[in-house]
Amino acid sequence: MTASPMLPFDDRGFAYGDGVFETVLLRDGEPILWDYHRARLRRGCEVLGIPMPSDAALEATWHTADPGERLPQQEVLKIVLTRGSGGRGYAPPLTPFPRLLSHRMPFTPNFSRWSEGIHVCICDLRLAQQPRLAGIKHLNRLENVLARREWQREDIAEGLLADQQNNVVEATSMNVFWQQDGAFWTPPLTQCGVAGTLREALLSHKLIAVAPLPLSELCRIERLWVGNSVQGIWPVVALVTHDGQVQKRWTRPTSDVLQAAGHRLLGFAA
Repeated sequence: MTASPMLPFDDRGFAYGDGVFETVLLRDGEPILWDYHRARLRRGCEVLGIPMPSDAALEATWHTADPGERLPQQEVLKIVLTRGSGGRGYAPPLTPFPRLLSHRMPFTPNFSRWSEGIHVCICDLRLAQQPRLAGIKHLNRLENVLARREWQREDIAEGLLADQQNNVVEATSMNVFWQQDGAFWTPPLTQCGVAGTLREALLSHKLIAVAPLPLSELCRIERLWVGNSVQGIWPVVALVTHDGQVQKRWTRPTSDVLQAAGHRLLGFAA
């Protein structure tokens, strides 16, 4: 396992998206929901056939050389693992030498989106279905890039992505949650989509359950949220078209049980 700040031209992650990554919230230099991030990284390595980095190598990505160094209270750590170099064309090397890279930067949540809620649109792009890749956070995110290009309005914070059968799967960079009949739900991710670590934690604590959400039912649900393990949970207050025309509004209540539960898991103050 090699660590390098530079990516050579023949790296397979650069050439083919042959690798996985994690985006981790650090608080006072320590990773939040790390067990879930490590588990997803391991699943991705197993699917792609890339050796899993040692715990020591992963921990080195957030440990500092100076234990007395003053760190930002909150940071974002991005870990990228590629298969490394070698092989011929798409054929991977028989003995891979993975390349582990990382970068960290200070982070401040968008508090206004927590309190005021956001507008979302429905993306025209439909996600391809590939069960072998479903759930993992592999390096080929071109669908998300194309979907994010669909709107430029600053008042639209996220776009919802559906599959080939017009079932809601996720947002461009977040998972989707909704409330119906007093219960909290999230779409299944067996065919496509990324299994976010905050979503996994909410499922593990039995705070949400899995159910399909057809686009045709979206305007009938009681409430809607998007969220991930870095930004926390944003309540959706309006579904809009790409040009900002409102299709559906949801009331923002004074008490948000799902957001409070998710933010406790992330260590955000209530």
